[in-house]
Amino acid sequence: MSRPTTAYSRPTTGAYSRPATTANYYSRPTTAHSRPPTARPQTGVSTIAPTERTHVIALLEGRGVSREIGFAALDRDTGSVVLLQIADCQTYVKTLHQMHLHYPTTVLVPDTFLSASDAAFAPSGSGKRAAATSLLVEYIAEEFPDAQIETVGRKYWNDGGGLEFILQLCVENTERAGTILAVSNKYYALSAACALFKYVEAKLNTRFAASSLRIRYIPVEGTMMIDRETALNLELVGNINSKRSTHSLFGTLNHTYTPMATRLLRVNILSPILVQPSLDARLDAVEELINSEDRFTQLRASLKPMNKMDLDKLIVSLASSEAKETLSAKPASQRVSQMLNLRNVVTQLPEVRKALEGSRSQLLNILCDMVSDERLDTIERLISAHLNEEISAPKGGIGAVNAKVYAIKSQRNRLLDVARETYKENVGDIYQLNRDLSGTHDLPLTLVYREGSGFVFSLKASELEGAELPPGFVDVVKQKGRWVFSSMDLKKMNARMKDALDETLLFSDKIIQDLVAEILVNIGALYKASEAVALVDMLLSFAHVSIIRSYIRPEYTDTLAIKGGRHPILEVVQPAGSLVANDVYSDSSSSFQIIQGPNMSGKSTYLRQLALLTIMSMVGCFVPAQYASIPLFDALLTRLSNDDDLERSLSTFASEMAGTAMILGQATERSLVLVDELGRGTSPREGVGISCAIAEALVKAKPRVFFVTHYSELSTLLAKHPTVVNLHLSVQRTPQSSSNFGMIFRYKIVDGLSEQHTHYGLELARLADLPEEILQEGARVAARLDELQKRQEEESEGSRIALRRKVLLRLRTQLKQALDHSTLADDDLVDYLKRFHGDIARAFVHV
Repeated sequence: MSRPTTAYSRPTTGAYSRPATTANYYSRPTTAHSRPPTARPQTGVSTIAPTERTHVIALLEGRGVSREIGFAALDRDTGSVVLLQIADCQTYVKTLHQMHLHYPTTVLVPDTFLSASDAAFAPSGSGKRAAATSLLVEYIAEEFPDAQIETVGRKYWNDGGGLEFILQLCVENTERAGTILAVSNKYYALSAACALFKYVEAKLNTRFAASSLRIRYIPVEGTMMIDRETALNLELVGNINSKRSTHSLFGTLNHTYTPMATRLLRVNILSPILVQPSLDARLDAVEELINSEDRFTQLRASLKPMNKMDLDKLIVSLASSEAKETLSAKPASQRVSQMLNLRNVVTQLPEVRKALEGSRSQLLNILCDMVSDERLDTIERLISAHLNEEISAPKGGIGAVNAKVYAIKSQRNRLLDVARETYKENVGDIYQLNRDLSGTHDLPLTLVYREGSGFVFSLKASELEGAELPPGFVDVVKQKGRWVFSSMDLKKMNARMKDALDETLLFSDKIIQDLVAEILVNIGALYKASEAVALVDMLLSFAHVSIIRSYIRPEYTDTLAIKGGRHPILEVVQPAGSLVANDVYSDSSSSFQIIQGPNMSGKSTYLRQLALLTIMSMVGCFVPAQYASIPLFDALLTRLSNDDDLERSLSTFASEMAGTAMILGQATERSLVLVDELGRGTSPREGVGISCAIAEALVKAKPRVFFVTHYSELSTLLAKHPTVVNLHLSVQRTPQSSSNFGMIFRYKIVDGLSEQHTHYGLELARLADLPEEILQEGARVAARLDELQKRQEEESEGSRIALRRKVLLRLRTQLKQALDHSTLADDDLVDYLKRFHGDIARAFVHV
């Protein structure tokens, strides 16, 4: 793609064009190129609430073979800007994953991504559909049907302009130099940033103060990829059955106070980190908070006053301004409230610092330094010099109005003092009117303040005792057992009071704006403090849930080993002690594990438990287990749902194949793959064939695979591979009766093939009252077939070769583990190797 040559310039108001404003503007093309199926079915369940969808995202795709994509996302609420440059595949799974992490309300693309006829606004109600010339746009329109896709003129995708914006707006902090260095050669990311900021200025009429935005370049390689379908099926950030339910991984771990920590936790769950030193630092901090009750309690006490206070939103609200803002009391009122909230947060930061001082954990010490910045003390002094200390942040009613009116200290502006005195007299007149009318009519009238309309009279319906209100009252309405009404005198007084209030707020706003200008000089310290508070709050949440649920610290090795692992969500739902713990073990000699068992025996739960424990360990949280060793996987690839995809007109089998195609295209040796009953959407013979072929491909790719299946034939077909291991869920036989199935599910994973003599189908046939001789004959034939199959496997030369390979691979793996990770003394290590040598020798005798 050629670089734009147009000089950096500010666009006119009409420089942008966009498609129709309907959310469902794009449809799947029927005549142009057809879209290949992907593993992202639309289920109607979103992983993020509509109120939190605040990102504007600009995307630019290169026209080369590598599919380089520039990504720039602005959170309009928090002022956070994220830049990425992604080398993606033909299904754009990495790009869409990042878009789900930064859920968009608006997506910006070059106007060349749409056909020329659709570059302008479509007439309202015309029903016109856009024909996209970019496959990426089609993916976005289908994946995010509620996001508005808008076009920006191609000349505004300018890398030079993007770098100029970043140099101008990036906050002065320790990350600034690294961010500029990282993006300096990222042409697509810089071009996307230019279009993003141009759009914000021209279309949203918003400008940001210089050095006021937290802009970061994030390398995609440092996180584990989790696609949207996996996040939905594993219930990572939301319950799939109920949006209000907290029964999800996010709901289980979320004990945070601040919105910043809540956002950080959500992003970490959907995109766990792969940097082991960072994870170890987090675990050290969580461990210290668990072991130090005093520090844990003190930190909770210091964060509790900041409950639901969003420092990021406060910062960006003060740093941004409307380009066409007029003199109005409403934005003035908002700024005064924001400054009061900022004062409360800033005055609380020393308590957080005090709680962190003297920590043993390196990370907690770093966070303590971040909230100990001298610039924070400067900001606190500035705010204290202008705001009354006895005035708290507004909560509601007339108290909230008074908090704004008296927020600024007296004698800062003589006109402000006069306006406040006028407001005070008007409010006093209203209360005097209420007392006069109460005495005149012998009624216990009370005053209620309503924002926007002023005071109204209120009276309990029971206190009127069936009589009518005296004449002179207007706008009489009955609400929840009370009469609400006004009078002409009250309306006039409300009007005078509102004029005085607006005048007070405008004078206060002038002082607030001057104060904000002084604070913005040190805004980098506020961003740094916000980031520190968010991370401290999240780590404290991890410590809290680890204490109440008895979690243990994981470690990171090349071996996946979990002893006594428990499902973190089910543990919250089910009664204490009723959940069955299970073990997991997988190394390079057992990378492909086939799991069998009857329906309802716990196979799907076992897979989900493994995935959730892996994610928990990779966000730096303790896990529900007796011991856990987790490799750092670069991707979590799953096929867990066996439902039809009606929105894309895909049957169960077609949906399975679409998801599996994505897995085969993305799986590497560092990936974790979970497959639940593949091939059930077609005939048994075809199901076995396609499952075997897919399993063979996964064995060659060498990711860690847990493959749940009902096809017992796969154990025989894959036996030649030394890395294939057979597991099953244990079932206990019980005496037959008319009221039970003849077995008890133990929900326990066990080595080896499932017990063939159990014959679950024959057990079910007994409930149908078939004649006993038929059941006996069926059991005899099934047992004979099992015996023949077993004898054939034992006599097979291929089976013996496969067993030898398994033994040799196990020998190599165990010796490598002993070399890399053993902490035994020399004598103990020699004894261990001798015992292991004897086990291997005996194994060779039998093969």
